[in-house]
Amino acid sequence: MAVADFSPVMPAAAHPMANPGFGKREAPDQLARTADDFGHLPKREAMVAGYIDQLPEGAAMDHKTLAAHIPGIGQAGMRGSLQILSVAGHLRRLKERVVREDSSRWVTRTYFSRTARDEDWWRAYCRSVDARLVPLAAGPGRVEGAEAPAPAPEGDAGAAEGAQARDTQIEDAQAEDAPAAAEVRPVEQTTAYRTLAKLKDTDPAALLSAADCASLAPLAAEWLERGCDVRQLTYALTQGLPTPLHNPAALIRKRLENKMPPKRTPEPETVVQSMLMCLFCDETEQTSKIVDGVCAECRIDDGSDGGEVSDAAWEAAFAQYRPIPDTFRARPEQPASSEVPALADGLRAAAGLPPKRRV
Repeated sequence: MAVADFSPVMPAAAHPMANPGFGKREAPDQLARTADDFGHLPKREAMVAGYIDQLPEGAAMDHKTLAAHIPGIGQAGMRGSLQILSVAGHLRRLKERVVREDSSRWVTRTYFSRTARDEDWWRAYCRSVDARLVPLAAGPGRVEGAEAPAPAPEGDAGAAEGAQARDTQIEDAQAEDAPAAAEVRPVEQTTAYRTLAKLKDTDPAALLSAADCASLAPLAAEWLERGCDVRQLTYALTQGLPTPLHNPAALIRKRLENKMPPKRTPEPETVVQSMLMCLFCDETEQTSKIVDGVCAECRIDDGSDGGEVSDAAWEAAFAQYRPIPDTFRARPEQPASSEVPALADGLRAAAGLPPKRRV
């Protein structure tokens, strides 16, 4: 059997982020990176750990996504590798209830520690995250409400990648500050148009045509998106207009652009409750016994002595412990050919028909 080359793989820039509020999180107080961080692990798991270590916070951490972006490992093999990393103390999945302003929600996050931790450390950390502030997403490219990306790897290549990522974030922020009609909800567009059309009721000099209102509506709608109400918008556009006013549309456009209010900064979320969760299912420590980050039902014993395990071995172990339901198959599993006649006779009998005559 050919053995895949499990040399270290740098994370692809296209590795997807998880949904807002989910995905990878960095455990605190880790030791500095060294060339032998994962030397205690089998070669394949060391490569997977190195890949995860370089992913930014908020990156998708499920075994299917990781398998799709790390060559040479299938989904079952990746699941097995994640279990090994969890048992070795590098991974834990936590279910957290976060509160922001008057709303709360539950999220699941996979915490990664480059420094291996024992079970007691992870349980203590799970309890310590209560009342911890969680920064929100920094830009439109982050779909997970995640913190800033993890530090870039050591060396010139890592520094270059880190600089490029920072430049991309700056460009995203600049693009986000520019008003765009496509980014504004239709409700704000309609309200903005009506507000512009009624400016003449406050000051007759601010008379705009239908074409002027349509052209200026995206800018006015952006004011509404940023927290201004109709009264404030009207006041800002009509207060102290010059007399005579020869080109009201040009002056109002200038005011809309130059006096654009700052974007609203949402309050950070706060973790108010946290519990250990199985790395592969929805069981928590409140509903099941979680040992080394995995519940008893999801834990797979591949029968090895702790060395490297082939992808085929994990496939066999996974199929043995967690058979795939028909709902997850491309088509339901077909019965053996010897069982077909008996099944057909059973269906005919249920329908009140006699058994089929067979030669």
